[in-house]
Amino acid sequence: MRTVRGLRTAATVALSLSLAACAGHIVPPGGSTGHPAGASRPETSSRPDRPRPAGPSVQPNGPSVSRVGPGPVRIIPSTPLPATPVLAQAGATTAAQAGVLAGPPVATLPITEPQAEAARAAFLLSCPGLMRRTDSSGLTQGADWQPACQAAANVPRGGARDFFARYFEAVQVGDGRSLATGYYEPEIAGSRDRRSGYEVPIYARPRDLIDVDLGAFSTALKGKKVRGKVQGSNLVPYDDRTAIEEGSLEGRAPVLAWGADPVEVFFLQIQGSGRLRLPGGDIMRVGYDTQNGRDYTGIGALMKARGLLGPGQTSMQGIVAWLHAHPEEGRAIMRENKSFVFFRELDGAPQGAMGYAVTGQVSAAADPKFVPLGAPVFLSMDRQDATGLWVAQDTGGAIKGANRFDTFWGAGETARTVAGGMSARGTAFLLLPVGTLARAGIVGTNGTTGAVPQP
Repeated sequence: MRTVRGLRTAATVALSLSLAACAGHIVPPGGSTGHPAGASRPETSSRPDRPRPAGPSVQPNGPSVSRVGPGPVRIIPSTPLPATPVLAQAGATTAAQAGVLAGPPVATLPITEPQAEAARAAFLLSCPGLMRRTDSSGLTQGADWQPACQAAANVPRGGARDFFARYFEAVQVGDGRSLATGYYEPEIAGSRDRRSGYEVPIYARPRDLIDVDLGAFSTALKGKKVRGKVQGSNLVPYDDRTAIEEGSLEGRAPVLAWGADPVEVFFLQIQGSGRLRLPGGDIMRVGYDTQNGRDYTGIGALMKARGLLGPGQTSMQGIVAWLHAHPEEGRAIMRENKSFVFFRELDGAPQGAMGYAVTGQVSAAADPKFVPLGAPVFLSMDRQDATGLWVAQDTGGAIKGANRFDTFWGAGETARTVAGGMSARGTAFLLLPVGTLARAGIVGTNGTTGAVPQP
């Protein structure tokens, strides 16, 4: 959560990217994040398990895959595969409008077997949604995924790479140039009851928050939604962050729990879900339920533009440290993000926008208008940890447009460090069922021909 995380953004600053990107990721089935998650992001996910040694996070819902080594996190440069040069289609709102090119054969992509096996498990989990949902990208139909989904359930040990090579073909959407940020599952101090040291409310969905599908009133507004509340005979915008923090929801919204630190609760909303470490040591998991309908603003970009971040502070950890050191100014800056996320208690692992559990170092958030949710994606980036096979199982508030992704890193201090500083650029190849290119009139699998609209 995303919600989770995403979100959101000055592309030159990793922090501002990740803060803007992680807004509202992990969301329930059919959920919407508003600033959109994500989160994020929505704004999405939870936080690290403390204390926990640095190293790859282990996910309970599928095979684990390690993209980062043990010990301190190091950024290892990588050379992205080149995209096929094209003239980008201005104003494209879906992948079909942006145009697609045949990418390299999947068998030639540098995918490791452990990575492929973890992606296969996540893909298989997503199959019911892939075959049921309407693909708003315009690239596939539900039935297209059936052969791959059936085969994914019967892949022999050591056969995951061959499975992807056999059942998928790589596609470059638009110019293929990709940006990837990161989100994670945080852990913060919380209490089910209000008590000394736990004074920050973590709200459930307000009783008077209304979701409106504008497409029900006009075909010209199809796909557009708003949230608000009824005031007299009018629908008006819902309370913003400042009003809510000043107590406007008293008697109107249940309080799920109480946080110890307003900054940590703010970032819990940015991630979109998380773990609350209760006073007795138990864990309470909360996930994105909905959002107040207000636009999301990434505070990292604001702080950078105002010269508030010095050398070494342009990371999520640096932002948090600055907000703690300047509580009054920090509160005012956080309130410039009018978006506010409401939570629900979770029984299990955090879920993505498809309603399925997300897996650290495997799941990613994407814009469903450009990537069918549940589809595998190969990211060839300028840093090694972001490079490889991911599965698009989530959405995020600032995760918009072709080739924009927010990678999920799970829980733990390593996940927090990697996600907080993730800003990778390179080339994205969407993996679609074999036959998709032929139906689109694209011949070959070597990237030499395609159907990218030209102005």
